[in-house]
Amino acid sequence: MAGFSFSLTPQKVPTVNTRYRQIQTRFPVPESLPLLTDLAKYESRSMHGQMPVLWDRAEDFQVYDPYGNAWIDFTSTIFVANSGHANPHIVTALRRMLDKKLLHTYTFAHEGRIQFLKRLVEISPEQFEKAFLLSAGTEATECAIKLMRMHGQSISKEKVGIISFQGSMHGRTMGAEMLKGDAKGSAWIGYQDPHIYHLTVPYPWSFPGFNEDTYDWDAFLQRNMQGLASHGLQFDTIAGFIVESYIGWSAYFFPKKLIQAIARFAKQHESLLTFDEIQSGFGRTGKLYAYQHYEVEPDMICLGKGLSASLPLSAVLGRRMIMDLPDVGSMSSTHSANPLCCAAGLANIETIISQGLVEESRKKGKMLHSLLKDLQGNYPDRISSLFGKGLVAAVIFKDPSTGDPDGIFASKVCEKAMQKGLLMVHTGRESIKIGPPLTIPEDALVEGIAVLRESIAEVITENE
Repeated sequence: MAGFSFSLTPQKVPTVNTRYRQIQTRFPVPESLPLLTDLAKYESRSMHGQMPVLWDRAEDFQVYDPYGNAWIDFTSTIFVANSGHANPHIVTALRRMLDKKLLHTYTFAHEGRIQFLKRLVEISPEQFEKAFLLSAGTEATECAIKLMRMHGQSISKEKVGIISFQGSMHGRTMGAEMLKGDAKGSAWIGYQDPHIYHLTVPYPWSFPGFNEDTYDWDAFLQRNMQGLASHGLQFDTIAGFIVESYIGWSAYFFPKKLIQAIARFAKQHESLLTFDEIQSGFGRTGKLYAYQHYEVEPDMICLGKGLSASLPLSAVLGRRMIMDLPDVGSMSSTHSANPLCCAAGLANIETIISQGLVEESRKKGKMLHSLLKDLQGNYPDRISSLFGKGLVAAVIFKDPSTGDPDGIFASKVCEKAMQKGLLMVHTGRESIKIGPPLTIPEDALVEGIAVLRESIAEVITENE
């Protein structure tokens, strides 16, 4: 986000009054500034950087502030509210649990935990036999690292190597940060785990003119692995691979043949294959889990965000023999399987299944990506790439004069769209991500892309 910050000086913006959007005030709203000032005064700045919108309530695919403004939400609060904000079935389940007066149980059993775990395993592919519940996605990542290494050490005490992709996002705790391979971002740790290694993400701009379907991805993997071997990695010491099902900031999906090559390599070397589905799971990409696009069978998956569509809940799913490696009582967490979170998770699963939201994501995703392709056709000098599947997409912007990534332009487009009644994911770099609730009506999806189109045009005009 360096080089750009959203204006906190109220300015007059055009009034908007459509079926799904209302903008009735100056922006930022003058009355909100004392509250935003207090937030900056009392809260660490690491939480800040988003657009100056004061959320008051959110329902289905819309967000409202206290001042009469309403937005179409293309963020799902960063892909949490897959089944819609304040989904009525989830709200009812939470009210029922509140009335029951069961808010916390530590690791003692409760019926809701049992029902949720059973249903989660039932809807997942058959190799996922057990689950471990946590509160945040980054905890799920840490758990997966532990389980991969415990499994590796059950074969050989030296089998502790973990391989991830450079620049992938797995969370903000210590192990998760190391998986990114960002030396500057993880410098606070003070050291780098010597048994964590990184593969290169094969972004299309790194291979001008290549054809994903005909490129030799086995050879690509071998070159990468030999490069790691030249730095001391022995293949029989690899405990596992962890793959972000798509790269977070760009919604870039890996070539299917590359992931299949990794799966074969892992199996050959008795290494586990784990997918990070924290951002991509629960219908977001038009399949229940995004890894299913690759037609492989992982040993574990990490879940979060859309798992509950509301409250803090994450999970690791895996084969029984892996999940039962830790001793009794050795891998628990204070808020794991919280009764309210489990109630929300179960209601969320029931909603996704009963409303066919995975199929809705697939169907609406075709419309979304078609609209974005048309948009790129209108602005080929500004939009360099489009990525994503289902109801997740990323629009990648470039400077028309140099072709370089243009994060400032992307931020300005986000700000302009906010002023028009559309919230999108501000990544702080050259991408804008789009991920509305899977419940969004098709006409609201079309309206949102029309706002994006208007915003791009106006920012271009203002820059001239």
